[in-house]
Amino acid sequence: QVQLVESGGGLVQPGGSLRLSCATSGNRGNFQAMGWYRQAPGKERELVACIFNGNSTNYADSVKGRFTIPRDNAKNTVYLQMNSLKPEDTAVYYCEAVQWISVFWGRGTQVTVSS
Repeated sequence: QVQLVESGGGLVQPGGSLRLSCATSGNRGNFQAMGWYRQAPGKERELVACIFNGNSTNYADSVKGRFTIPRDNAKNTVYLQMNSLKPEDTAVYYCEAVQWISVFWGRGTQVTVSS
């Protein structure tokens, strides 16, 4: 059974940085795509960033130039490097992985940006 476990969330001041990790287990072969979504209170879940086989990436406009999504294919692990964090980045961040027609989700990690 495929499992995704996020880590690295926490409380950070505006302008600070955090690095989220998404460790996977139980999968056979690489995922076709991996990504990060977030959901703030009272809002819908939204795409933050994703990376595909071949390393093409896609970012939400709100995070372009501040976030990157490195991926370690050998470990089937994806990261979210978040720099210049803003209070509006506060949300629960979820990892997603796609393998063929299956989509897997982690349970999320809280990121709070506040002074």
